[in-house]
Amino acid sequence: MRILLDESVPQRLGRLLVGHSFSSVQAEGWASTKNGKLLRLAASRFDVLLTADKGMEYQQNQEALPMSVLVVRAHINRLDAMAQLVPAIVATLQEMPPRSFAKVGA
Repeated sequence: MRILLDESVPQRLGRLLVGHSFSSVQAEGWASTKNGKLLRLAASRFDVLLTADKGMEYQQNQEALPMSVLVVRAHINRLDAMAQLVPAIVATLQEMPPRSFAKVGA
């Protein structure tokens, strides 16, 4: 699966998602792009946006998503905290249908 890491996710988390390819919003040159536009830009190159933006589910129409969105809810957006959720992230990625929305963590 091709994963785009949002600005709210440590870039090093991508290396822990074994079996998936990844890039970051920063590496793609999309830093500071609003969520709706970001999803439209990324949809042709990525399967899922991995974000820690807890407001994403309220900001986007989940019925009209151009790509899947996975929200990671850790107690803090640091690598050590998010790394604990990697098994749940990988399991959720394997089950996500296209253009769907899911959450992992607290």
